[in-house]
Amino acid sequence: MKLAIWDKWFGKQKYEGKAFTQYQMMSGFTPTFSGFGKDAYSSDVVRAAIHAIASNAAKLKPKHIRRQQGQIKGIERGRLERILSVRPNPTMNAYDFYYKVITQLYMRSNAFILIQTNGFGVTGLYPIIAQTVETLEYNNEIYLKFYFANGKKMTVPYDEIIHLRRFFNESDMYGDGNDVPLLPTLELINTTNQGIGNAIKTSAFLRGILKFVGMLKPEDMKKQRDDFVNDYMDVSNNGGVAATDSKMEYHELKTDPKMVDAKQMALIENKVYKYFGLHENIVMSKYDENEWNSFYESVLEPLAVQMSLEFTSKLFTENEQSHGNEILFEANRLQYASNKTKIEVVTMMVDRAMMSLNQGLEVFNMPPVEDGDKRILSLNFVDAAKANQYQVGEEESKPPDGKEVEREDDEEIEDDG
Repeated sequence: MKLAIWDKWFGKQKYEGKAFTQYQMMSGFTPTFSGFGKDAYSSDVVRAAIHAIASNAAKLKPKHIRRQQGQIKGIERGRLERILSVRPNPTMNAYDFYYKVITQLYMRSNAFILIQTNGFGVTGLYPIIAQTVETLEYNNEIYLKFYFANGKKMTVPYDEIIHLRRFFNESDMYGDGNDVPLLPTLELINTTNQGIGNAIKTSAFLRGILKFVGMLKPEDMKKQRDDFVNDYMDVSNNGGVAATDSKMEYHELKTDPKMVDAKQMALIENKVYKYFGLHENIVMSKYDENEWNSFYESVLEPLAVQMSLEFTSKLFTENEQSHGNEILFEANRLQYASNKTKIEVVTMMVDRAMMSLNQGLEVFNMPPVEDGDKRILSLNFVDAAKANQYQVGEEESKPPDGKEVEREDDEEIEDDG
């Protein structure tokens, strides 16, 4: 008999039945987290804002590096690096995984990732989307108990959970939710959208009073009115014209529906963008170089720092961390610079052996070339303290007839990674 996907991925719940106690928080708040309602993600403005962040944050490149005395000594190309950068679990590639995690972080102010391991190390990373999360304590260790929409429960040691937080303020464990600050704006947007729809519907119908000439029985009057409505005041009456005879008069009631103008609507939508730290041009994908740099420094870079610290702390033991193991999330900022800036920066970095030829080609979205990992070092630059010695040496190298010996200005050096 095949195991269900749940059991295959998460295994038996070995922590169920233990004598847990509720974790006591210093803040006095109940150690339970409940996610923000799904209605917020139904808003096109909210979804567009979160998509702009998640789609760009998902492009951050995770690397397993090793430091020595503060300097990066190498990049580890093992199983963990492949899990982080290619396929964290059987149903998600790396882009989808990080997109989902960041979306959860911005929708719920908390994102949880289960670390699956075996005797040889990490085997998978799984985003956890639970309705409620409870903080428990057992033998002086912290545990999280997840309650899912399908009725299942799962208790996991906090050390086996990568936990990202946003608006980390009042609670000792969880980020503060979006409901209080964001819902009033969403209600305003919803009311505005409904008002526009109702105004359009109102303008498509005749509205007025029928005045009958002579005396009619109530039932006859009602029948005449119903017939008139069915014939002329239905949406199928595309022309918007009614015809009457001398037995009745129709007096139209003028309606003047009020709608929010474009400037006011933009102001309301910008309240949502402001809440998520975005400029409208980022959401609309029409940003310039300066707007992108601001977005990177204020939104993406803090995410990269937070993820680097949390992934490092939870994926490596203290001993492994003491030996320099670290997870680093980074982005190539030059990808979004103007061509003029790219040329200036790449030329400078290549000349100073700070970038290989292939790294420079990558900035321009060009394929690598053979031997492109070699770096070019320009000999036109010299240590200021050795400038006189360099010039004297150059003078001594001249032949007796005064002609200078031709020499290469640039020197190739191997890129050691």
